[in-house]
Amino acid sequence: MFEHRTKPLLPRHVFYKRMIAYSMYSFGLLVISLIAGMVGYRIFENLSWTDAFLNASMIMGGMGEVNELHCDAAKIFAGIYALYCGLVLLVAVGLLLAPVFHRFMHKFHLELEDKNLK
Repeated sequence: MFEHRTKPLLPRHVFYKRMIAYSMYSFGLLVISLIAGMVGYRIFENLSWTDAFLNASMIMGGMGEVNELHCDAAKIFAGIYALYCGLVLLVAVGLLLAPVFHRFMHKFHLELEDKNLK
């Protein structure tokens, strides 16, 4: 998906399109994870969709539970979901920054090649 180091640097408009695409991948991952959390709270704790959204989004944001959980299955789900959300945050940030990091490294490598040729 990224250009090889021997290829020239992409024009900015193509880079911006790549940034938008990777932002959408990152956003999609977060939305799917939020929906999974909402469904889990709905199944295990029988919360309303609004309360399930609130609890799932608070866990994703690192704030913690809002509603008290009553059954053990819901508590286990909440713990696993919290661990999962920690990993999703890292993956989402990685997806978001991958094009920027690649462009920086590609430009840095091209500058080194230019200096070696002179």
